[in-house]
Amino acid sequence: MYYICKKRILGTIKVKNIRVYAYHGCLLEEGKIGSDYQVDLSVKANLKKSAKTDELSDTVDYVHLNQIVKEEMAIKTKLLETVADKILDRILLEIPLVDHVKVEVSKLNPPIGGNVEMVSIVMNRER
Repeated sequence: MYYICKKRILGTIKVKNIRVYAYHGCLLEEGKIGSDYQVDLSVKANLKKSAKTDELSDTVDYVHLNQIVKEEMAIKTKLLETVADKILDRILLEIPLVDHVKVEVSKLNPPIGGNVEMVSIVMNRER
């Protein structure tokens, strides 16, 4: 006799190194000339159904994730925390399958008076 587990199969979908040019920052110049940014996402979801059906509609579409990031990064904010919070909100609002999301937003070559490759903020949210 075999036991079929009816528990959820949690999986992680990652979208790494989404590159965008945006206008975030507290300095007036940052809002005018912009900067390069990198965004990394990690979402956890129940992937049991999609593993069986092989249907895109049963999983988290990473094209949708990428679209949310690009749209939110296009809206000027002073702080990276603000844009990350908006990305988290939209993912949980628009993709009900997602149970947990982690976002890392990095400003490349930030204007902070030194040789710094990037500054990053990381935020998580659960449903």
